[in-house]
Amino acid sequence: MSEAPRAVTITTPVTLTVNGVEITAQKGELLIDAAERNGAYIPRFCYHPRMTPVGMCRMCLVEVDSGRGPALQPSCMIECADGMAVDTKSENVQKAQDGVLEFLLINHPLDCPVCDKGGECPLQDQTMAYGPGESRFIEEKRHFQKPLPISETVYLDRERCILCDRCTRFADEVAGDPLIHFMGRGAATQVNTFPGEPFSSYFSGNTVQICPVGALTAKPYRFKARPWDLEQVESTCTGCSVGCRVAVQSSHDRVIRLQGVDIDPVNWSWLCDKGRFGFEALNDPGRLTEPLVRSGGELVPARWNDALTAAAAAIRQAATTGRGPAGVAILGGAQLTNEAAYAWARLAKGVIGTDHVDAQMGDGLPADVVLGLPRTTIDGACAAGGVVLVVGGDPKEELGVLYLRLKHAAQRDGVRIVEVTPARTGLSPYAHATVTYRPGQAAQVVAALLAGDPLDGVDPAQFERATTALAADVPLSVLLGRASVAEAASTVVDAVAAVSAARPDARFLSLLRRANVHGALDMGLAPGLLPGRVRRSEGAAWFEAAWGAVPAEDGLDAAGVLSAAAEGRIDTLILLGADPIADFPDRRLAEWAIAGARTVIAVDTLLNESSRRADIVLPAAAFGEVDGTTTNLEGRISVLAQKVNAPGTARPDWLIAVELAERLGGDLGVSSVTELIEQIAELSTSHAGLTVELLQESSDGIVLPLPVDVPVVVPVVEKISAEEPTPDTPPTRPDPLVISFPPSTPAPAVDAYGFALVARRTMYDQGTQIQACASSAALSQPIAARLHPLDAEMLGVVDGGGVALSNGDRSMTAPVVTDAGVPRGSVVLPLGATDGSATALIDGAAIVNDIRIEVR
Repeated sequence: MSEAPRAVTITTPVTLTVNGVEITAQKGELLIDAAERNGAYIPRFCYHPRMTPVGMCRMCLVEVDSGRGPALQPSCMIECADGMAVDTKSENVQKAQDGVLEFLLINHPLDCPVCDKGGECPLQDQTMAYGPGESRFIEEKRHFQKPLPISETVYLDRERCILCDRCTRFADEVAGDPLIHFMGRGAATQVNTFPGEPFSSYFSGNTVQICPVGALTAKPYRFKARPWDLEQVESTCTGCSVGCRVAVQSSHDRVIRLQGVDIDPVNWSWLCDKGRFGFEALNDPGRLTEPLVRSGGELVPARWNDALTAAAAAIRQAATTGRGPAGVAILGGAQLTNEAAYAWARLAKGVIGTDHVDAQMGDGLPADVVLGLPRTTIDGACAAGGVVLVVGGDPKEELGVLYLRLKHAAQRDGVRIVEVTPARTGLSPYAHATVTYRPGQAAQVVAALLAGDPLDGVDPAQFERATTALAADVPLSVLLGRASVAEAASTVVDAVAAVSAARPDARFLSLLRRANVHGALDMGLAPGLLPGRVRRSEGAAWFEAAWGAVPAEDGLDAAGVLSAAAEGRIDTLILLGADPIADFPDRRLAEWAIAGARTVIAVDTLLNESSRRADIVLPAAAFGEVDGTTTNLEGRISVLAQKVNAPGTARPDWLIAVELAERLGGDLGVSSVTELIEQIAELSTSHAGLTVELLQESSDGIVLPLPVDVPVVVPVVEKISAEEPTPDTPPTRPDPLVISFPPSTPAPAVDAYGFALVARRTMYDQGTQIQACASSAALSQPIAARLHPLDAEMLGVVDGGGVALSNGDRSMTAPVVTDAGVPRGSVVLPLGATDGSATALIDGAAIVNDIRIEVR
């Protein structure tokens, strides 16, 4: 992808001349950027607009006259100044460019016919545009073993490297993982990893994209296609909720590469490797290509008509039993597009009549908290001079590119990050203060920090640094999520209430990790809510007039649905891309629920632990195979674009909802994604004013709600029953919900004989999507119990020693890893490790899970 210069707002202008043309630049702006913004491209190799310039390659030499006569200067190191005269095309400049390219090509191999970079290689292009045309050297070029697999996803061809320092600079200053570096001296200098240390960075794929030659190549793309074979559309990554902008590239109707696109508000062209290489799951041989229906105890292929008819019959039967529509529940939907989420919300609440709907899987926060808090943006949180209070999980593990933005803000923009966490995170080395707490005490610690009241059991030095930062008269942004799914969400809500009371000016940014969970909540895939961030009780009249009906009572969340299913009170359970058995914090409850529901219907792209036990499986189209929109953690709506066709007869999720509605006697009133977008804009308060044209015009996405007047209109969708009387006064569009905090959760008693469990997610786990990616599947780590060294000593166990962990009759074993970043009295376990998961120990009904540890 091209590396366009960043947009610059000129507040302190300077005037200079470039190639005889007078231009205006920002004081302090680099000459190479100012020239390019004004149409004068200067060739470069080492310079990248998102990294610190180093002036290593000398390809960007230009003649600069600052009043003392012209001299060759590297334009990536020179700031614009008043009266400066610059010539980028003089004879001296051309001679310098000739010489630089000639030296770079002395040992550069003739790999162009087989190199993956061929056709999009800056060295190739600049040799043709600025090079000497032929070489004076006939000596044998140097050779190295090739390629070196420096990680599971990246290969290194050392002889192609031109020592531009891009990869090493990115690894050190951007990712904070200095695992690749210059080695040797003089002509023997080369880029390599340290002996025995792989390039195990979550962001290694970015070095492949920014490498100006083919020295670094990506294993998933290597030898798959040539650039001129690729077709491309711009879309949005759905690996997590950050919403990074990407270019989806395909060949022969298969997605074979994702490249980061530079948009200033979000990802700056960076991607985490989970998102960059996640496209491999699209081409997995296990993709569902046709419906499956259980027959004779096994899932066997079926026709769409038969599968949909069976699904509709199960739903109808459940809705007409003694429990009525409450006998049907829908879990999942956070992987859907906004349009598909709306279609399923309308199917559930307007056609079936159930409010037992939840896009979150017990690891999020109450929907009204997420939707009702005043929001900031990524740019707002990272604005220079502010303070960021992080009350949530580990951004490096869950929201990789947000972690990069926060790291940059802390290191370069003077943002002070205060972490309140049950264990140190990947962000801790860059935090101004890290205050650790025992699970269950988050609200108490946050309140004490904001009040400046000392608290027993908290590191005094870190506490003082945190209180000083939070007391400063600067904007406060709060990043809010679940630090541990073994701790009840109510403890986090109590911390939010403490912040809101002490700092009403604070703005919040969600740390919920699921790809489109914010869009799913906006569309009403949550109990007690309707599309537009409105409560069911307040928007019932509006949506009843539009849809024909809405549920009369608020439904159950995911935990409530699974409990009801386990008790036999849910007849039909629909899973929208959800895997409760592997993903819900309380694995035992999820297994009982799947077994307790009379009929389980799964809509998914791949089979997982839960859908393998389903009665009906409907194959859905995936990322890159559907059009639509998605909403990131800021509330920013971005476009998703279809690039390839879904395999077999897999269908878009919204179309499945439409066809099920028809078989249930309903009509969603749509036949395309465009019609869904229009209907959402007409009915949803938060989406008022949104149009297809507006989405297409905005490459950066649109943060909702828009600042537009919302007219009162008669709902656009006819009632299902024409016999129902039409009210004399049309209902008015409901207002967005206003958050109200419930009574605080009583602090749980400390178990002197137990260890408080901290259950955390990791970037790579045993999730279905990750395990369907050939290059990433092996990156998930084995289970390990992280303990403070003094706790390990007290137990009499050393690093690598085995322990048995139990929570009542729940138990598992794991080796110990000592970690001074874990507070005394706590144990940290990962979710979804290769040989176990903390979900085996978690009781979902407990506020804090205290576990016993015994040395094996």
